[in-house]
Amino acid sequence: MRAIITGQVGMDKKTYLNAAVDLAGQRGDNIDIYHVGDLMYKEAPDVKGGRILDLPLSRLNSLRRSVFKDIINDSQDQKNVIVNTHATFRWRHGLFSAFDFDQLKKFKPDMLICLVDNIEVVHHRLHGEHTIDATLKDLMVWREEEIMATELVAQALDCSNKFYVLSRGRLEDTLETCYRLICRPDMKTVYPSFPMTHVVSMPDVLAEIDAFRAELAKHFVAFDPGDVDEKLLLDAAIDAAKEGKDFIEMQAGSFAGGKETFPVSVKQVLDIAGDVDGQIYARDFKLIDQSDMIVSLVPELPGGVPGLSSGVERELQHAFEHGKEVYVVWKPKKNPSPFITETSTKWFRSTEEALKYFEDQGMFPAPQNLFGV
Repeated sequence: MRAIITGQVGMDKKTYLNAAVDLAGQRGDNIDIYHVGDLMYKEAPDVKGGRILDLPLSRLNSLRRSVFKDIINDSQDQKNVIVNTHATFRWRHGLFSAFDFDQLKKFKPDMLICLVDNIEVVHHRLHGEHTIDATLKDLMVWREEEIMATELVAQALDCSNKFYVLSRGRLEDTLETCYRLICRPDMKTVYPSFPMTHVVSMPDVLAEIDAFRAELAKHFVAFDPGDVDEKLLLDAAIDAAKEGKDFIEMQAGSFAGGKETFPVSVKQVLDIAGDVDGQIYARDFKLIDQSDMIVSLVPELPGGVPGLSSGVERELQHAFEHGKEVYVVWKPKKNPSPFITETSTKWFRSTEEALKYFEDQGMFPAPQNLFGV
């Protein structure tokens, strides 16, 4: 597959995508990768690191066109290709595009992917790499612009059914998904649905949910909503504000699994409270729309209460109304209501039962397609 992968500055896409290329090599696949930013610096050796976006737009555009022309020529006969670039920039010049449509058309991509991450981590990376003052609000707006611009390009290139929002998260959580999108396009895509906010203090339920997510990720291309969860950031800021604190400590979640922490302004987080809720709502529906099916886990909570959150209910309804395959793993002893049974393709009593059904229906890839051997 020939993929253009976008994402706002501060994503550290280069490290992430290089790891995806390495994973492909371990699985016996080859991905050729082009980092547009690096190639532009190579083309302009007089520009200091981290300063290329400060160039006049005329020179910036000229450099990009020159680099992309070389990419088009060099990649013509390559099977799996990643072009690491951006769709937009929100910089000192204001908001401007980071692509030329005529060149994207000549490249002939099979898919476009927009990479996203927790906004506080993006903010931390951005200010560690560049001398620019951007608030969390700025970055929330930029992320929406990046997703929308990438999607519009996909539609214009007739790739709208191959446009994906991919949550970067921790490396071990999403790298497999990235690799499979590029090298295993025949695999079915799934949106794992499960309660989140109101079970955070229930370790047994959380362990059950994590096991459910892990099993689905073994057999499908999983677009997991838990890979980016800014609701935790917002809840932490609200608690800190009640205690009169100006900053909260958040964890960077480095590739090596490190425990690096950094301060985040409570005021800036509270300023984006509406954006956090709105983007979670919109992004999760987009993840459902780009999936072949939704599989929802409804755990049994203390007292035999079904762990059916309003978010899960809304996700199931959205998937049903948009023609997706809808599967429910119902754990409570009490049978589900008609609002579950009548809007689901099939429901099961356990994750094992669901997986057995998926296997019998031929939904799992052959071992050689999964592991590249």
